[in-house]
Amino acid sequence: MAKTIVKDKLNRPLRDLRISVIDRCNFRCQYCMPAEIFGPDFAFLPKSELLSYEEIERLAKNFVSLGVEKIRLTGGEPLMRKDMPKLVKMLSNIEGLKDIGLTTNGVLLPKHAKDLKEAGLKRVNISLDSLDDELFGKINGRNVGVKPVLKGIEAAKEAGLGVKINMVVKKGLNDSEIVPMAKFCKDNGLQLRFIEYMDVGSTNGWKMDEVVTKKEIYDILKDHYLLEPVDPDYFGEVAKRYRYKGTDVDVGFITSVSESFCSSCTRSRLSANGQIFTCLFNGEGHDLKEFMRKGATDKEITDRIIAIWNGREDRYSDERTEQTIASRKKIEMSYIGG
Repeated sequence: MAKTIVKDKLNRPLRDLRISVIDRCNFRCQYCMPAEIFGPDFAFLPKSELLSYEEIERLAKNFVSLGVEKIRLTGGEPLMRKDMPKLVKMLSNIEGLKDIGLTTNGVLLPKHAKDLKEAGLKRVNISLDSLDDELFGKINGRNVGVKPVLKGIEAAKEAGLGVKINMVVKKGLNDSEIVPMAKFCKDNGLQLRFIEYMDVGSTNGWKMDEVVTKKEIYDILKDHYLLEPVDPDYFGEVAKRYRYKGTDVDVGFITSVSESFCSSCTRSRLSANGQIFTCLFNGEGHDLKEFMRKGATDKEITDRIIAIWNGREDRYSDERTEQTIASRKKIEMSYIGG
């Protein structure tokens, strides 16, 4: 497939697309979908408002024609969407797409991992914020223990999927789990990503003094392990990676609060109802669903994506201040994925 390489106002290319396939989740994690907000009466998107798999495939083809090489499927919890292997298969057949990943809480992987792998999924990022049953149940808001997630990890490994573990660290909540999680992942040959607690959306009650920075986590780890830095694999790689000396297991840090990576951000996000967001912290989307459903041609869709990306100048993490935190409208992470 011939590609048109597009760049934004800060000369950042479009390389990655995050696709949220559903806004629902079977967890109520405090930093994403707190139960007191997303309760039994919360109005989630009706099925008619969700992009169909055929619409997702069509938009994905347009994005790939503009330089996208990697797609990550997110939610909500993406495995709550029916027939996900079907979508993965459709996307894996797109010429020029090099990688398809999926972010999940892992609970439904024992049922789906094998079919997802056979459909073309390459890897999964599994969220696990504690190895302590009581604490993990508190964090996920559903009193679900660790065992279902561990079963999901094993199912993914047995299916041949690459596995990374995502741990959001919040001061005073689960920072005591940093070393136990590092040991668990190192012992089991799993890549671990520590994620700084971020001010995504407006419902998680984010406070700067609850952030555990990359430096703080690194300083804790270096008291237990010898770590050596690893060079990035590609432009725009988000994680700052280190390797446990003498092993091939690495640990990484997602540092969007303490060490911004806006200058190399190559990601666009497609919400479950077909809006494009050019930044995780941007509350203003661009509606492609209605544009497409009103009969837009592929060229018109592609031209619109180009115009959106060409006009992009987001660098929220670079500019984060108490004033921008308070004043900027943001979209919830459950709506466009992490």
